[in-house]
Amino acid sequence: MKLLSKSKRQIVINVTSLIDVVLLLLIFFMITSRFSEQPGMKLELPESKTSSTEEADNLEIYISSENVIMLNGKEILFDNLKLKLGEIQNESKSIVIKADKNTKHGLVVQIMDIAKQSGIYKIVIATKSD
Repeated sequence: MKLLSKSKRQIVINVTSLIDVVLLLLIFFMITSRFSEQPGMKLELPESKTSSTEEADNLEIYISSENVIMLNGKEILFDNLKLKLGEIQNESKSIVIKADKNTKHGLVVQIMDIAKQSGIYKIVIATKSD
């Protein structure tokens, strides 16, 4: 009596759906990730235990410890700051000031005053959380 030998079935893994899922995850993470650009100067932000994170499309002013001022990553003279702030149309009327912890307090206050004179009333001081 002859026994029928069963032919072995080849196991095939269908990777088409796996590729779709991986591509969807890649697209999801590319869209949701946020890349933050830092200006061309090294800032040491002051620390704060009560700081909170705010995310918005704001104007950003960077002030280094050597009193170098940058507006949205471009270096600007203090005398031209009021003119530039007046030219920029900012719908949210907000500005983030990122000043080095060794920057003179008087300069930061002067820049805040210039921003208010330019019609920007929401001023956020950036800090580094503990």
